[in-house]
Amino acid sequence: MSDPIEDTIYEKLAALGPGKSIEPADVAKAVQPEQWQRMLPRVRTTALGLMRQGRLMITKKGKPVDPSSFKGVIRLRLPTAEESAQLIEARTATPDDAD
Repeated sequence: MSDPIEDTIYEKLAALGPGKSIEPADVAKAVQPEQWQRMLPRVRTTALGLMRQGRLMITKKGKPVDPSSFKGVIRLRLPTAEESAQLIEARTATPDDAD
């Protein structure tokens, strides 16, 4: 089953081309035009999940944000191959408890 928020994120990014970004509000307005403000937290949550999977980048002022502590105005874009690998590596890395 597909998620309409996720689908809309990828549709909008595909229409723009490589390296371009979108605002979460653009996605919310496309999914629920009448009450898009209510949709923003769900869009951000979905984007965060996609970022943790290495499938999306969340940026602020053009730079990737820390997925555990970001707030304010953000943008969404597709990751480069290198960024995607780094996100996946960071997600699968476990702290060394042997000490």
